[in-house]
Amino acid sequence: MWTTVIPAAAPEEPTIADLEFWQGVGVFFVEAGWNLARVGGIIVGAFVLAWILKLVIRRVVRRIVNGAKSKAEVTDTRALEQSPLASVRVVQRTRTLGSILQNVVNVTIVIVALLLIVNVLAPNALASLTLLTAAIGAGLGFGAQNIVKDVLNGIFIVAEDQVGIGDVVDLGLATGIVEYVSVRITHVRDVNGTLWYVRNGEITRIGNMSQGWSRVIIDLAVPVDADIEEVEKVMLDAAKALAKDTKWRSRIIEAPEVWGLESVSGDALVIRLVMKTRANAKDDVARELRVRLKRAIDAMGITLPQLNSIVLTGFEGAGRIRGANPPRTKPQPIAQVEAEHPVWKLKRTSKTKKPSAESGEHAPVDGPKEES
Repeated sequence: MWTTVIPAAAPEEPTIADLEFWQGVGVFFVEAGWNLARVGGIIVGAFVLAWILKLVIRRVVRRIVNGAKSKAEVTDTRALEQSPLASVRVVQRTRTLGSILQNVVNVTIVIVALLLIVNVLAPNALASLTLLTAAIGAGLGFGAQNIVKDVLNGIFIVAEDQVGIGDVVDLGLATGIVEYVSVRITHVRDVNGTLWYVRNGEITRIGNMSQGWSRVIIDLAVPVDADIEEVEKVMLDAAKALAKDTKWRSRIIEAPEVWGLESVSGDALVIRLVMKTRANAKDDVARELRVRLKRAIDAMGITLPQLNSIVLTGFEGAGRIRGANPPRTKPQPIAQVEAEHPVWKLKRTSKTKKPSAESGEHAPVDGPKEES
């Protein structure tokens, strides 16, 4: 008995007229639209979150700055320079930390947003890229170690208040005013206007001339025949007058001091005067002090060999400054030892009369007369 096998009909391919085709197209566009909506929502949410956090950081910084101003009883930042030094440092440090926090927030939000977008577009991509991510991380560990070093060093620099915006610093690589501090790079503008970009990882030492206080050191050279005690008194009076001046007293922290005779040479005697000032007012106070000292010495009728302002460095400078306890202004009296034979010393004074040829008078001269 013969049987006839009828082959099964091949499935028909979907055509434009089929309902299932349009259903698949609709599902595709719905999923794509939903994914695009989610991606757009992530992007918008990232921008909104960044804006909110930026606003919060700014308000916190502004509140801290206003609090420092209210404690110092001032209304603007420039006037705050005349307030206690701690208030100035609080403002500088707060603004620096605020700028760094904004950078950290922006970078973190961008990274998180990118990861969320990748997870939306390809849900299995993150799991499949685990090994690749580990390899990339190992490569970055060797190749980006300088970046990691810069970031870590920058965080410690700001957290320890080593550098603030507006500080005058010496970084070794550049010297000038700090204009911007980030977690990786510090911007320093020198006196010539050149803007230096210094990587925080390359900073091995920092000399900050804007923290705490500074000391103006004036070395005044006078002739060897000048009255040292009188010159010291005139110098100290001129410095005290500067410290009491309403224009300058806010920039001076402590009363001026005369450290006494610094050096002796055949041509001049060098007397040292010091004054403790705010770090940011050192140069201005030094210039005004030089002018007043010059006027005071000119009024005494003394010709100055030289007038120098110096900066002590190294171990010698540290030993001479003696930390926060400089020597007293008034020198201790020394007991005089009577000699068996008095030693006469020729002394020139402005009161000595010159001999007159018409009257035949002779001016008195101190000391023994020469034997003929």
